[in-house]
Amino acid sequence: MKTTMLALIVGVGLAAAGAAAAKDPTAVAKLEPRSGSKVAGTATFTQHGDRVTMKVVVTGLTPGPHAIHLHDVGDCSAPDAASAGGHWNPTGENHGRWAHAPFHHGDIGNLSANKKGKAELTFVSDLWTINGGKPADIVGHSVVVHAKEDDFATQPTGNAGGRVACGVIQKTP
Repeated sequence: MKTTMLALIVGVGLAAAGAAAAKDPTAVAKLEPRSGSKVAGTATFTQHGDRVTMKVVVTGLTPGPHAIHLHDVGDCSAPDAASAGGHWNPTGENHGRWAHAPFHHGDIGNLSANKKGKAELTFVSDLWTINGGKPADIVGHSVVVHAKEDDFATQPTGNAGGRVACGVIQKTP
């Protein structure tokens, strides 16, 4: 049975990781403002073995917690990012907290923005792949940052509020 892992990565073995990264599949989502916000950033994804690491940097947020999710549709064209659809949920589970069943594969959790509105998060998953085929492939889905905190309970969205930034996950060459 696969397990899931959430981790902050702290500069251990950076030289080895850098050398391996040249061969590892990567993807990126450029987060652009939605719903009249000034929120922007980048989510980068790197697959090493059976794990994908997501590193997110976001600016322009109000201080405090903000939900971040992978959404099902790779379309951020709507002004409010409604075009991104609901949370990515290939297993048909209820919304919840990552690694505490039930949960969507897109239920990442919350970013915490500092008083200047900047938030950073590193997240590791063995439930995702980059171009590894359905149902685990993240490419073509979207990353959405919300106006409010995820409460991990309200169905199906976590009561996370409006969508303030959105970006489509695209494989990098």
